[in-house]
Amino acid sequence: MGAGQSTSQAHIPTKALHVLRVTPSSPASETDIEPFFDFVVGFEGDSLSPEQNIDASQLEKIVESHEGRILNLLVWNSKNQRTRVVPVVPSRSWSQPHLSANNAQPSLLGLSMRMCEPETATENVWHVLDVLEGSPAESAGLVPMGDWILGWSGGALSAENDFYDLVEAHVDKPLRVYVYSYDFDTLREVVLIPNRHWGGEGLLGCIFGFGLLHRIPPQPEDRIPGSIPPELQEEDEGGYEQHQLFVPADSEEQVSWQHQEDTTYHQPVARPAQPIRVPIPS
Repeated sequence: MGAGQSTSQAHIPTKALHVLRVTPSSPASETDIEPFFDFVVGFEGDSLSPEQNIDASQLEKIVESHEGRILNLLVWNSKNQRTRVVPVVPSRSWSQPHLSANNAQPSLLGLSMRMCEPETATENVWHVLDVLEGSPAESAGLVPMGDWILGWSGGALSAENDFYDLVEAHVDKPLRVYVYSYDFDTLREVVLIPNRHWGGEGLLGCIFGFGLLHRIPPQPEDRIPGSIPPELQEEDEGGYEQHQLFVPADSEEQVSWQHQEDTTYHQPVARPAQPIRVPIPS
């Protein structure tokens, strides 16, 4: 089940439901909905104008009323600045085997979302500038200049230092983060194990950039999502490992780092922070 017609969006939505996770085997996983870059702005047949905001409670009722029937979601993508129609069939049967005994309610879509302002929701990204040899970052497969860290298994990160606090909180423990590859235009899950005994500087051995100059640049308009750019095709034949697609994971901690310069960071300093998440529907 894929996407429908795509149309340009003259105005960035003022409010939308930011897609944080797509659960495997769920109805949403059978669509082309893309975590982090996609925002649910409405559903086909509603009368929202660009200045109006999506009503999460109304959407939940619409989803429930379309159980077993096709629901056309209106989804805005921050990369191409376009709104498209995404058909999905809400269902609770897929999640029944996974429900716990504590009266958990099944999800009809398998989406984890939060209400946000799309204009600023994608600003908190950490650009991988350099990876030191033998470091935890190198072992995890982070790619200098081509990778951006978008969030972690607990959700999105809402402030500049949140990622560095998160690293400090996971010393000698696996930290699952979601990484966007600009070269391959894909999301993947990466497991980092920060530690102080790998033989070099910092917990990860990685230099990050943050801020206006380090945000994800737009892809060329003629780029096919997920395709290998021409300049990398010959290198890929020599053994580029195919990235795993975005796979959500479970975890519950959160934390950040201290900046050495205005946009480059090295050493961690603990400072707890909490992500904002709103699962819709449940």
